[in-house]
Amino acid sequence: MFDRALAPLGITRSQWWVLAFISRKDGLPQVQLANELDVGKVAVGALIDRLESSGFVIRQADPVDRRVKRVYVTKQARGFLEKLRKETDKFNARIVNGIDRKQLEAASDALLAMKHNLLAMSGGTETASEADEEDTQRSKTRKKRRAAA
Repeated sequence: MFDRALAPLGITRSQWWVLAFISRKDGLPQVQLANELDVGKVAVGALIDRLESSGFVIRQADPVDRRVKRVYVTKQARGFLEKLRKETDKFNARIVNGIDRKQLEAASDALLAMKHNLLAMSGGTETASEADEEDTQRSKTRKKRRAAA
């Protein structure tokens, strides 16, 4: 359903996911991007190829190690991401329609606890700054929802 909502914008969910991630970590090496997204290098490369041909990202050689390709969001993509965020917000509003905010917050807290448990089980724990960043983002999202309500 989400892909159908994005179809008029000419982007797939996978492309949007990668583009949004790159916009938060602009200049990330392509290999590190694949690792952080837990996607194969070839799959990420193909997604970046499509994003690059659409003018949304550019790849540049790292100034220190030219074998490393860093991925940057273009100015065109920044404006496009605003449109995407608005469409995503509309879609998400429809999904949570009729669900009490406290229920949503409880579900979010439970999912976050599960994520931490899975990371601990796999031996891949989050750094303190990543956990703090996630908590800060959740707090901002809650404030935004309250202001909109």
